[in-house]
Amino acid sequence: MQKPRATIIGGKGFIGRHLAARLLATGWDCHLPDRHAPLDGEEDMGHLFYCAGLTADYLQRPFDTIEAHVSQLSRILQTGRFTSLTYLSSTRLYDSQPGTEGSEELPLLLNPTNPRHIYDLSKALGESLCQVTGKGRARVARLSCVYNDHTDEDGFLPGLLRQLIKDSPSLLEVDSSPAFARDYIHLEDVLDALILIATQGNEGIYNVASGENIGNKTLFAALSQVSGCKIIPLRNDDSPAPARISINKMQKEFDWQPIPVLEKITSLIEENRQC
Repeated sequence: MQKPRATIIGGKGFIGRHLAARLLATGWDCHLPDRHAPLDGEEDMGHLFYCAGLTADYLQRPFDTIEAHVSQLSRILQTGRFTSLTYLSSTRLYDSQPGTEGSEELPLLLNPTNPRHIYDLSKALGESLCQVTGKGRARVARLSCVYNDHTDEDGFLPGLLRQLIKDSPSLLEVDSSPAFARDYIHLEDVLDALILIATQGNEGIYNVASGENIGNKTLFAALSQVSGCKIIPLRNDDSPAPARISINKMQKEFDWQPIPVLEKITSLIEENRQC
């Protein structure tokens, strides 16, 4: 039987490389083109996963941000041959509406004069290109804060896990506020979701999140209990409650249920402390 084919744009990034490893391990034929390689439409790319993007340094690299989030996508949509295209976006698009339910149908509030919104606006434009020009074959996955474990190079939660596992401190000061909250989703759940969306999805946009905001106060308490380390936040900033990301669509369509973050991180610390 012919192997299912996948093309991963951004295959060297955090999600892209793990997605490639998962697909190869389950019998897929994977193509990871160089980001500068022309995609002229002569070759069928199969299920295309668009994982390219900038996060932390988008303000310092605005033109690269537009190229990654919009321009390259536009060229693929114009000339590329693919069975499906799954565009990785972000639940950060709901950040301008704290306290709301972030459902896929919620109209977005974006401000072109806000420098931070160059990320949001470019992702939203990429989403719009998929919806308007994708001919029903392009889908959007809005991801919340994705983590894997303490070996991740970046991220607030992986950094905390790394310090607790590597150093085993009795006291840890953290440059954050107990009032801050985020929706965390484990990488394995994200990979499951992306493959389901690409191969079985019937909708245009899907939230890929846990559906629960975890405040730092709750997070620090859980980590302290399992590690025995007292965690002290160095800031006391107030913060409005972020939008709660709805995952009803993923649950109903695919019977997809992500693992709760507190359950996962406590097991990670316990497993690595035993090693």
